[in-house]
Amino acid sequence: MYLKDFEIRWSDVDANRHLANSAYLNYMSHTRMAFLMEIGFDQRTLAVHEIGPVVFYEHIYYFKEAFPGKPIKVSMEIMGMSEDAKFFEFHHNFYNHKGENFAHCEMMGAWMDLKTRTLTGLSDQFLNTFKSVEKGEGFKVLTKEDTRKFSKVPKNL
Repeated sequence: MYLKDFEIRWSDVDANRHLANSAYLNYMSHTRMAFLMEIGFDQRTLAVHEIGPVVFYEHIYYFKEAFPGKPIKVSMEIMGMSEDAKFFEFHHNFYNHKGENFAHCEMMGAWMDLKTRTLTGLSDQFLNTFKSVEKGEGFKVLTKEDTRKFSKVPKNL
């Protein structure tokens, strides 16, 4: 499990004076990019290979409020990945300064070829890196069907 420390800033708080939902998204994105940078997927490398991550969905479950003044930690675990790593599923947990879990998120995404603007698997170099990284408990191999599980088409269209 990858962990990132954060301090809740005044700008991260909403009108209710607790951590805003948009801040959760920013913390998770920052945690994912920090993880990717640590395993060699920095901005320069992504630019050279003309690939980038895209998010299909992020589903957040909130358990407790979080307020400025105390540090928090955000975790990231790889919970799913297709054979070619085109599709991936990450889970995030938020922990307060006491180690209590105050939110959980399930996110799914894919890699995009920035030249063709289509989804793409990873090259062998990147694929081997991703395959060697620790996976979360319950990890599963994803298929395209896993990315469509919430897709519905009305009969009258």
